[in-house]
Amino acid sequence: MAWGWIGWIIIGGLAGWIASKIRGTDAQQGVFLNIVVGIIGGVLGGFLLGLFGVNTSNMGVIMSFVTCLIGAVILLWLVQMVTRKR
Repeated sequence: MAWGWIGWIIIGGLAGWIASKIRGTDAQQGVFLNIVVGIIGGVLGGFLLGLFGVNTSNMGVIMSFVTCLIGAVILLWLVQMVTRKR
């Protein structure tokens, strides 16, 4: 099933929002930043899983969401690590 841009924004937004809840950054982020974090997290998660030989392109909506969520949590963790050292 083809999701298109709207579907990926929804999946990215949900993944970014849940990741911000997990990492405790939801109060600092708005809807737009949650979507951006989720989408970038999806790219990061897909890249990291690709390093281990996992192809997420044909694994469906659930795996796409999990990939975005894992990537978003890692992204927020990295951002927190960088900003804490300042």
